[in-house]
Amino acid sequence: MSKRVVLGVSASVAAYKAADLASQLVKSGVEVFPVMTADAARFVQPATFRALTHHPCPIDVFEEPFPGEIAHIWLARHCDLFAIVPASMNVLARLANGLADDMLTAAALACTAPILLAPGMNTGMWDNPATQANLARLRDYGYYFIEPTTGRLACRTEGVGRMADVPTILAAIHEMLARQDSWRGVRVLVTAGPTREPLDPVRFLSNRSSGKMGYALAEAARARGAAVTLVSGPTALPRPGGLEFVPVETAAQMRDAVLSRAAEQDILIAAAAVADYAPVEVAEQKIKKEAPPAPNSGGAGQEEVGGLTLVLTETDDILAELGRRKRPGQTLIGFAAETEHLLDHARRKLESKNLDWVVANDVTQPGAGFDGDTNIVTLLGARGEEISLPLLTKREAAERILDAVTATPGEQSPGRATS
Repeated sequence: MSKRVVLGVSASVAAYKAADLASQLVKSGVEVFPVMTADAARFVQPATFRALTHHPCPIDVFEEPFPGEIAHIWLARHCDLFAIVPASMNVLARLANGLADDMLTAAALACTAPILLAPGMNTGMWDNPATQANLARLRDYGYYFIEPTTGRLACRTEGVGRMADVPTILAAIHEMLARQDSWRGVRVLVTAGPTREPLDPVRFLSNRSSGKMGYALAEAARARGAAVTLVSGPTALPRPGGLEFVPVETAAQMRDAVLSRAAEQDILIAAAAVADYAPVEVAEQKIKKEAPPAPNSGGAGQEEVGGLTLVLTETDDILAELGRRKRPGQTLIGFAAETEHLLDHARRKLESKNLDWVVANDVTQPGAGFDGDTNIVTLLGARGEEISLPLLTKREAAERILDAVTATPGEQSPGRATS
């Protein structure tokens, strides 16, 4: 069965290149379903895309060209990839803010397949802080990008914003389509985010993990066709679709969720920042700063001398337990977030916990700390591999990490036992 691509075309002078892209995709055996914004149709007529793809090219969200189907939902569910070429400033803003007011945005926002954006616009529009904020949000949501180039623009100026050329976009689409099948049938469990260890009904011990790296890994594995389970501590991130999502709060809850599912997984990726310690006792009521009034004191409070002493106990080491239980053919990946002696600490973790890979990052480096959109990591493998990655978005870093796992020598497919 041929791959299906929904090709969204938005309003930019570069819209004419989308017609060439549609033609090239069809010639390569891809089934293309075009959709357009109303303003894009001022640049290229829908009839052009109907002729090139042999499929209707709807614009209005109320158009229903597929008998018995709701068009934008049908398009969202029946594509392997959704590519928006060109992606205008307006469309980027609407997608970033969840505005589904035409066929293109409604279908894209309902889609759980990978979405590829090829922006094309004036330099001032590209550099605008609103556009850059929308791009950052879309990257957080897991959208893929083909960055615009620098060149001559329609306004007769030179600058960044020129949409990438058709061969580049075509190659990216084929690469993404090929990647989707690479982990088909592979079962992947990813842990993400922090845990929270309660002190009382109000307070807890936690850490600064945002969960962004773990979510990026889960979405990247899903995009490769894997059956993904994401076990997540509390985060502010939107819940990804197309996978099993298991919310937890404490280290004990994460341990139970992970170990109960671990045996059936082919790949285990422990990206969560699990608390190492938890309070021995959890107060039933909020711990007060001031002592309660003494008897017959007329209600005046007595200030407690000194601070609060907490007695902590170690939590279970989930990663070490996974290493002890690891079955033949199963791949176990851990993370080492360090502030000093990065590779020494990471290698000790790799060996002591029976890992296949450890992903190490120095959280003191600019661009590699908690809660950011980028990371700088070094991958260490049990066979002696050492792969240093430059500053990348967390989604790009996730893809490179999964590429390393896929390329592990001696394995016929990622994480599966060979016969």
